[in-house]
Amino acid sequence: MAKPVSFNKRENEKKKAAKRQEKQKRKEERKMSGTSSMDDMIAYVDENGNITSTPPEERPKENIKLEDIAVSTPKKEAEEPAILKGRVEFFNSDKGFGFIKDLSSTEKYFFHISSAPQNIAEGHVVSFETERGAKGMNAVNIQPAS
Repeated sequence: MAKPVSFNKRENEKKKAAKRQEKQKRKEERKMSGTSSMDDMIAYVDENGNITSTPPEERPKENIKLEDIAVSTPKKEAEEPAILKGRVEFFNSDKGFGFIKDLSSTEKYFFHISSAPQNIAEGHVVSFETERGAKGMNAVNIQPAS
């Protein structure tokens, strides 16, 4: 047995059918006009970052040799070690280390007894070179200043 269809239900179905027909009609009109909405949406970016509607010109590709590509940090050029002058600020002979204060700046450099002369003491003026250590710059090749 079939259910009776109410008036409101019929009206709603008529409205849906009318909407479908309207949508189909608009779709056919777009097809007839000849322009595709996808073509209107395409945009190109030129080498300066500007958006244009014209495609970029084809350029021949530049061949790059694999040997020309360098992926690394630049090699450090060999530097002659600068000889600095300083005063021994602190020296502990029991532990075998000390600090030298550079005379030309306020920098202090750590040194180990193995890179210093035997008769070194606090207050001596010495000449030295620097070397990068684990915790900063270290004084090496320490000689009494002349």
